[in-house]
Amino acid sequence: MTQTTETRVAAVPAGSSGAGHWPEGPEAVGRDAQEAQEAAVILAQARASVDPELRRAVEALPGSVRRVALYHFGWEHADGTPAAGHAGKAVRPALVLAAARALGAGSERAVRAAAAVELTHNFTLLHDDVMDRDATRRHRPTAWTVFGDADAILAGDALQAQAQLLLAEDPHRAAPAAAARLASCVVELCAGQSTDVALERRDPAAVTLEETLAMAEAKTGALLGCACAIGGLYAGADEEEVAALDAFGRAAGLAFQLIDDVIGIWGDPARTGKPAGADLAVRKKSLPVVAALAEGGLAGGDLAALYGPPPPRKESEAELEAIVRAVERAGGRDWAQTQAADQMSRAMYHLQRAVPVPEAADGLLALAEFVTRRGC
Repeated sequence: MTQTTETRVAAVPAGSSGAGHWPEGPEAVGRDAQEAQEAAVILAQARASVDPELRRAVEALPGSVRRVALYHFGWEHADGTPAAGHAGKAVRPALVLAAARALGAGSERAVRAAAAVELTHNFTLLHDDVMDRDATRRHRPTAWTVFGDADAILAGDALQAQAQLLLAEDPHRAAPAAAARLASCVVELCAGQSTDVALERRDPAAVTLEETLAMAEAKTGALLGCACAIGGLYAGADEEEVAALDAFGRAAGLAFQLIDDVIGIWGDPARTGKPAGADLAVRKKSLPVVAALAEGGLAGGDLAALYGPPPPRKESEAELEAIVRAVERAGGRDWAQTQAADQMSRAMYHLQRAVPVPEAADGLLALAEFVTRRGC
């Protein structure tokens, strides 16, 4: 398979208010080493701030459930011995803390809320891995392949409960509103996953781009938007600012999903931690594939002929490569990259509404850029 493609993101949409000195053109979200370093620092700081709360929440779980959760987070091996793995990139808790800082609040006040968001994210990962039968996550076997479906599901349930408990015990005045928003987000995540499962049962030619995009926003954008909105709540933001932060996170999340789907087809397994062509092998209706099928024409017809139910045997690399080429010829890759750029333009517009002073939004901008480079 070919190496991961990079996506250039567009500027704030024409006609948006130009308060301050928000960058325009290619400088809107740069790709230079300084911004990459800034994102790395923000993520490392978030991980350091949130990990103690995460560990306390996981250590409080009953023994069998705790064991699965510790393995999932990379803190233990399957036999219970300590591991040096990591618990993910911490994009969502970093967004909570960065949003609070952008609106002038001390990020330390939102650490519990950030941990609650990360617990919720990991609940979804545990469940998604079971439903999607994904065998690898973070470069090692997924929890369900080690402990079984039931234990992985129960561990996910427990993490979600711990997320709500963290907020219930948080004395911050924004905690009740944050808990309500996070609970509502979980409902949306479940609806998005339900739609995803339903779409996978349908004929690829009968799946529309509109419903696939809506599903992707619910599954991916909703929690990123919720993270940003919760950070705003902890900073005392008003309703309009919270809504704009939510819209920013959702748009950035959809941009991420578009790029993630591109990487699911053209990505480097050494970076993704998943086998090359895994999404195609199970005939996943990812956004580039649906876009390519919707394009029609000769190239779309060729893809439709190849994208029937997967054979009972394992397909060869050459067979999967033929599907890769068909998706690309039908425009799926170009469409996804263009849409990702458009979504990042929308994200920048909404961020400007929430945080009119550009310098204050530097952390959120760096994280948005990181997300589009394969950050979640």
